[in-house]
Amino acid sequence: MGADTFYVTTPIYYVNDKPHIGHAYTTILADVLARYHRLLGLPTHFLTGTDEHGQKVQRAAQANGITPQEQCDRTVVRFQELWQRLEITHDDFIRTTEPRHTAIVQRLLRELYERGEIYAAEYAGWYCVPCERFFMEKDLVDGQCPECHRGVEKLVEKSYFFRMSAYQSWLVEYIETHPHFIQPEHRRQETLGFLRQPLGDLCISRPRSRLSWGIELPFDADYVTYVWFDALVNYISAIGYGVDEARFARWWPASYHLIGKDILTTHTVYWPTMLKAMGVPMPESIFAHGWWLVGRDKMSKSLGNVVNPMQMIDAYGVDAFRYFLMAEMSLGQDASFTEEAFVTRYNADLANDLGNLASRVLKMISRNLGGVMPAACEPGADEEELVGLTLAAVRSMQDRIKAMQLDRGLADVLAAVRAANRYFDRVKPWSLAKAGDTARLGQVLYHAAECLRIVAGLLLPVMPAKMTALREALGLGAVAGVPSLARLSRWGGLTGGVAVSDIAGLFPRVERAALPAAPAAPQAKASSPAGVAVIGIDEVSRVHLRTARILAAERLEGSDKLLKLSVEIGAETRQIVAGIAAFYEAAALVGRTVIVVANLKPATLFGVTSEGMLLAARRGKRLSLLTVDGDIPSGAAVG
Repeated sequence: MGADTFYVTTPIYYVNDKPHIGHAYTTILADVLARYHRLLGLPTHFLTGTDEHGQKVQRAAQANGITPQEQCDRTVVRFQELWQRLEITHDDFIRTTEPRHTAIVQRLLRELYERGEIYAAEYAGWYCVPCERFFMEKDLVDGQCPECHRGVEKLVEKSYFFRMSAYQSWLVEYIETHPHFIQPEHRRQETLGFLRQPLGDLCISRPRSRLSWGIELPFDADYVTYVWFDALVNYISAIGYGVDEARFARWWPASYHLIGKDILTTHTVYWPTMLKAMGVPMPESIFAHGWWLVGRDKMSKSLGNVVNPMQMIDAYGVDAFRYFLMAEMSLGQDASFTEEAFVTRYNADLANDLGNLASRVLKMISRNLGGVMPAACEPGADEEELVGLTLAAVRSMQDRIKAMQLDRGLADVLAAVRAANRYFDRVKPWSLAKAGDTARLGQVLYHAAECLRIVAGLLLPVMPAKMTALREALGLGAVAGVPSLARLSRWGGLTGGVAVSDIAGLFPRVERAALPAAPAAPQAKASSPAGVAVIGIDEVSRVHLRTARILAAERLEGSDKLLKLSVEIGAETRQIVAGIAAFYEAAALVGRTVIVVANLKPATLFGVTSEGMLLAARRGKRLSLLTVDGDIPSGAAVG
C-alpha cells in the first residue's frame, strides 16, 4: 500500500438475493482494516457496493415478476440496511447501474475497441448461467461447470473479445516479480498454475436477444457488456477515473482488493490484464480469503445451511458477531461456523475474560474510590507482566495488520486481558480495600484500568459500540477523541480525577442451553418395512425440508411431464422442475404452499436448471403434493 493513504475495497455483491455471512465477513474485514488505518492516522477510503447487471439479476427479476431495475432497487436496500446494522463505515457505496459507473465502462470499451484491444468473432462454448462464464469442453468436470458444478448450455454466437492472451507473458512476469500482488502465497501459486496453460481471449459481450440487462456496447447496440468486464471497473470508476484525475491519483492504486477465493481468476487474471490494456497501474495487493464452512461443507443456498447475519445479530449482538468472524478465521484459510463454536468463544473471550475484567475494575473504583479514577502513577514490579503484555499487544496488532493476521493480533490482545485478570487475582485489591490501604488500591486499579484503556482502543475497530461504551465508562468521553495507535503505545494515558461509571452487562454470558438440543439417541432399535434400509437420525438431519410458496408455473417446452415452477423459500426465489404435469394444471398451482427438499444438488432437465424437489404422495395413478396445515410462511423448516 502507499505510505500516505489506504484504499480498501470489497467485491461488489450481486443483487439477485439477500446478503449472507460471506458478504458480511468480507465487508466487516474491510471495515476493521479501514478503522485500524484511521487509528494509524492514514487518510483512508473504503469502497463497497453492488453488482447490478447480468443474467442472474435478470432471471431473479423475471421470477419475481418485476423489472431488473426494480429487482436491484429492492435488493440493494437489504445490503445497505445490513451494513448499517453491522456499523460498516464505508466512504462510498457504488451501484453499477449509476451513471457515474456506466459512463466510464462505455468510455473504456470504446477506447479499447478503437485501439484494437477488442474485436468481433464467432464463439462456440459451454455457458454457465450462475457463474455467467463460458468454458471450453476440456474445462468441464463431468459435463458440468468446473466452478459451481452445475449444468452448462452449448452456445454458438457472434461475440466481442478482449485480447487478454496478449498479456499472458507480462502477467506471469509481474506476479513473479511482485510477491505481494496476490495474497496469500498459495493463491499466488494457484494463479501461476492457471497461467501455465495457454490463456485465451476473453468474451466480453452478450447478445441482447439472450441478455438485455447490462451496459450497452458503445460500438454495437445489439450487445451488452459481460458482467465481469463491467463490475471490475467499479474499483476505479468510484474514485474518479476519467473524471477527477486528482482524486483518482490520490487513492489509486488500491491497497487491498479483498475477495473470496471463488473469484480469484477474475481478479488476478482478468482485472490485471484489463488494467494493463488501459494503461492503469496495478493494485498493490489482491487478498483472497477462505470460505465459511458448516462442519466440512461450504455454505450454500442449495444445501440450506447459509448463516443469516441478521439472525446472529439479533441473538448475540453486532459486536460479538464482528469479533467472532475476525477472531475465528485465519485469513486465507477456510473456517467453520457453528453456533456452538460462536457461544464457546463468546463466553471465553468476551464474557469470562474481557467482560469480567471490566466489571471487576469499574465496580471496585465505583464502590471503593467514589467513582473517581485514581491518580496516575508509575508501575512497579507487580505490574511488570501486565504492562509488558499490554504494550506488546499494541506492537503485535500493528504488525499483524500489515501481515493480514488479524486473528493472531486479537489473540495477543486477549492475552493482555488475561494478564490483567491474573494481576487482579495475584494482588487481591479486595483485600487492600478491606484493609483500608487506599494508596495501594488506587495504584492497582489505575494500572488495571490502563490495560482496559489500551485494550478498548485496540478492539475499537472490531467492536465499535461496546468498546466506545467501555471507553466512556473509563472517563474517555468525547473530549478524549478517537484513540490513535501512537497514544495506545504509551502507558499512563488515563487522567486521574475523572468520573468513572460502572458498566453492567458489557458481555453477559450466553448459556449453552440456548443452543438447539441435539436429537436424542433412539432407545430401541427401530423396525422398518421389509426391503427398506434403516437410517440414523444424522442421515435424516442432512435433508433440509422447507415450506415453499409457488409464485409461477408453466409447462416445460419439449416435455409432456414436466412443469417449471418459480417458488419462494423465505426471502429466496428458486426455479424447480417437477414431473407433475399429468396431475396438475400449471395455473392451479400458483399460490399454493408446498414442501420441498431445499438442499438437493441442482440438476439440468431439458436445458433448465432445477434447484430443489417437491414432495408428493403417490398411489397407483394418483399423486398429491404435500402441503401444510394452516397459514405457515414460506421458508419454514419441516421436520
